Amino acid sequence: MAEGITLIVGLGNPGTEHTDTRHNAGFRFLDSLLERTGGRLRDERKLKGRLGRVKVGNKYVWLFAPMTYMNNSGEAVVKCAHYYRIAPQQILVAHDELDLPLGTVKLKQGGGYAGHNGVRDIATRLGSADFVRLRIGIGRPGSCDETVSHVLRKAPPAEQELIDAAMDRALSHIDDIINGRYQRVMTALHTQDVDHPDVAS
Repeated sequence: MAEGITLIVGLGNPGTEHTDTRHNAGFRFLDSLLERTGGRLRDERKLKGRLGRVKVGNKYVWLFAPMTYMNNSGEAVVKCAHYYRIAPQQILVAHDELDLPLGTVKLKQGGGYAGHNGVRDIATRLGSADFVRLRIGIGRPGSCDETVSHVLRKAPPAEQELIDAAMDRALSHIDDIINGRYQRVMTALHTQDVDHPDVAS
């Protein structure tokens, strides 16, 4: 069994103008986890983010939302990881993923960045890409020219419902994730039928 997760990072952009945009799926994931655990985040200026601590099952984990804007997420994540002496392998980063169909969610250990600047910045500043990623599918727009506006806009209600359902599926496996049972989670999430999110295919 892997060592498991000590720090869960949700990626997004601060400011009310970015609330509930597709790019803030990581923030939304943290909010959902906080609702389930009764926790809350507090401002930690020295870490350039918002931080909280919650108990999931039998384990306490840190929750962290960088306030450095997406492309500089690594600046805050490194400060937090170094302050609490957390290794890259103990970090889970939840983020939006253009390359995944709308309403899907996948768990991944290490690897590339798939063009996600926040993930890239974290890997660069940590000096390691070995952190775990929770990739929340938001789908691609019809044209590459619309990519930036796509991620920075709110999803229509029907689409947001699918994104939220995907995050709920991931949260149903959160105990296994933080305890390092990644293969079990990957098998469960990666075989899920998007059209019937509560039924594994």
